[in-house]
Amino acid sequence: MTKGNETKITDELYAYMLAHNPPLDAVQRELVETTYARLPEHAGMQSAEEQGPLLAFLVRLTGARHIVEVGTFTGFSALSMAQALPADGRLIACDISEEWTAYGREAWEKAGVADRIELRIAPALDTLRAMPAEPHIDLAYLDADKGNYIPYWEELVPRMRQGGLVVTDNVLFHGGVTDPQATGGAAAIKEFNEHVAADPRMDSVLLTVSDGLTLSRKR
Repeated sequence: MTKGNETKITDELYAYMLAHNPPLDAVQRELVETTYARLPEHAGMQSAEEQGPLLAFLVRLTGARHIVEVGTFTGFSALSMAQALPADGRLIACDISEEWTAYGREAWEKAGVADRIELRIAPALDTLRAMPAEPHIDLAYLDADKGNYIPYWEELVPRMRQGGLVVTDNVLFHGGVTDPQATGGAAAIKEFNEHVAADPRMDSVLLTVSDGLTLSRKR
């Protein structure tokens, strides 16, 4: 098996990468730091710093105007995407925690994009199933409970427009996907990855960004 480039991501190289990407603005930086300060036990759920600029780039690249996010936590990814939307664009953010998303609400207001984000506090499957069935979503970001990734996928894909993009986080699950005895979240992600790879409706590529990121384009 050819491994290709064997560059190891050291702390120094990671810092170099961040320094050569678009920097976080003041509101984004404050939200990241607040999340780690106030929710240290859960802060690992926040999308990696480099994913903010990447998500914004993908919003602009696809010309997205209608975004759905499954799993919002404290709102960093939603903030990054909403800032890249046109003024009349909309992002539906799905989460079940009023406490965690309250940090996001505050940041969205500070950044002047609260009017672009509709937060729906409810089980995400209920929110997705209540959406119009016809293809209308330009971009979806999936970063929620791993056991429901396949059901979320099956609700999202039919609603994606042709050429629409599904971005799925944590698809390497801290390396657990290579464990033949994987259980729990790692086993769920392994099953999800196989499901995505076999889906004829989508073109997908799995990338080693942060904890693994899959980009899937609707055919």
